[in-house]
Amino acid sequence: MSVRRVCFLAVLSGLAASGVLQVSGMRVYTSRDMEAVNGTDVRLKCVFQSSSPINPSKITVSWSFRPLGPGREESVFYYAERPYPPPDGRFRKRAIWAGDIMGRDASIIVREVKFTYNGTFSCQVKNPPDVHGNAGEIRLRVVTTASFSELLILAVAIGSAIGFVVLLLVIIVSCRRCKRKREREEGIEEAPRKERKDPTACHPSKAIHLYLSETSIEIDSSDGMISEASTKDPSSSEEEDQDSDEDEGDNSD
Repeated sequence: MSVRRVCFLAVLSGLAASGVLQVSGMRVYTSRDMEAVNGTDVRLKCVFQSSSPINPSKITVSWSFRPLGPGREESVFYYAERPYPPPDGRFRKRAIWAGDIMGRDASIIVREVKFTYNGTFSCQVKNPPDVHGNAGEIRLRVVTTASFSELLILAVAIGSAIGFVVLLLVIIVSCRRCKRKREREEGIEEAPRKERKDPTACHPSKAIHLYLSETSIEIDSSDGMISEASTKDPSSSEEEDQDSDEDEGDNSD
C-alpha cells in the first residue's frame, strides 16, 4: 500500500470521525420479540432512518419470512412506490401495508395469524444511495391464549381508559353545577328589591273609616243626647255667622 493511499484513508477516517463527512447507511428498527394469539391480527412494526432525503419514487421495502422449523425463506410483502402484496404462498391476502414512507414507517399487518407463522420476519429498507444497512428482525410466536403479561397490559389499558372517561364526566358535571350555582347567585343579586309599603298609607276603602273616626262627637248637655259634630268647613260656618248678624241688624232697624 502506497504512502499516498494510507494518507488518503487516514484523512477520510478523520473527516468521518469529526462528522464533516457523513457515511451513508440505512438504519432499521423493529421489536425483536412479539407474541400473538392464534387467529388474531398482529402489526409488525418497522421504522427506519436514512442519511439521505426520502425519495418516494426510489425507496423500497422488502418483508420476508423464515419459519421456525425446517423450510425455505419466502417473501411476505414488497413496496416500491406502491404496495405489492404476495400473489401466492401462505401470506396471500394476509399481509397488508400499514406504513408511511414519508413518516419513515414500513410496518405491515398480518391478519389472522396461524401456528405456521411461528418464525422470524425480516424488514429491509433501501433509499438510494442508502442501500446498505442492517435488516430489522421480529421473532413471532403464535400462542393459544395471551400470556399473563399481555392480559395485565390489556387490563391496565382498559382500566386507564375507563378511569379517564369517568374523570372527564366528573369534571363536566362539576363545571355545570358550578355554572348553575353562579347563575343562581347572579340572578338573586340582580333581582329587583320589593317595594316597601308605607305603613301610614291605606286602601281607599279604609280611608272612610279613618275619616269617621277622626270626626268629633259632641254631647248635648240639655238632654244628654249624643250628636255628631258638624263636618262643615269652618270657613262656611263663619260666613253663616256673618249673615245672621246682618239679618239681626236689619230687624233692629
